[in-house]
Amino acid sequence: MKFPQKHSLEQIATILGVEYVGAADFPVLGMNEIHVVEPGDIVFVDHPKYYDKALASAATVVLINKKIACPEGKALLISEDPFSDFNKLTKFFKPFEKATSSIATTATIGEGTIIQPNCFIGHNVKVGRDCLIHANVTIYDNAIIGDGVTIHSGTVLGADAFYYKKRETGFDKLLSGGRVVIEDHVDLGALCTVDKGVTGDTTIGQGSKLDNQVHVGHDTQIGKRVLIAAQSGIAGCVVIEDDVVIWGQVGIASGITIKEKAVIFAQSGVGRTLEGGKSYLGTPAEDSKKKFRELASIRQIPYILEQIKK
Repeated sequence: MKFPQKHSLEQIATILGVEYVGAADFPVLGMNEIHVVEPGDIVFVDHPKYYDKALASAATVVLINKKIACPEGKALLISEDPFSDFNKLTKFFKPFEKATSSIATTATIGEGTIIQPNCFIGHNVKVGRDCLIHANVTIYDNAIIGDGVTIHSGTVLGADAFYYKKRETGFDKLLSGGRVVIEDHVDLGALCTVDKGVTGDTTIGQGSKLDNQVHVGHDTQIGKRVLIAAQSGIAGCVVIEDDVVIWGQVGIASGITIKEKAVIFAQSGVGRTLEGGKSYLGTPAEDSKKKFRELASIRQIPYILEQIKK
């Protein structure tokens, strides 16, 4: 998430009420999670296990809960609670804005687009040309919809990320300030849910097609011409490359990559990165040819046991 304008390290420290290490005029351009940070971004870290990763990342400002040696070319914000202070920045730069109409006056709708009754389209949403948005679709603030997109009834674009920190008093939520981006000629079935990014974008690439009741988690990147069948659930921060096919009721764990032209058969559970150009089956998902041989062998067990008895 980029800020509307460049800020200084001192300005950010003043917003948070924290100490800083670095030049007062050190430039701060935005804030992001560690997997999408760029120079000028703030990244937060609150556990020693991840200090080195944060300090070595592309982020040039690290919001951290311990005063440590600052790497050259970077700056630190010293916070007692980086998680809460990251939320404070999200509230400051992307505050919640109450809706005053079903279709916000700041939304832009392209020529030839049809919006059926009872849809909600939030602030600063951009919808391209020749789209068809069916009844009871909800599109949260700041979403970007390309040209020729079809969205079926009950689909929700831009709900918050499922991202919590467990504390003694319960769960603290990491606020979401990102967006959903739907590229050209995407079809979304009924009752799909696509969560916005925490600070970046959740993206569905050009020409991809989602069946009914598909869930896409925060910051996930779906490539071009991807097919996803009904009731599949994709966690946050997943990368699905171009021309992948995912059949019904597949579950995909967070932070992994499904590489180009992979095929995942129905009801599979994916917990690791999968190579492209192959088909996969089962839980955990494995090469389908290997899995089918295993299943064939299992079917022989009753016959083998009968032979042992004889």
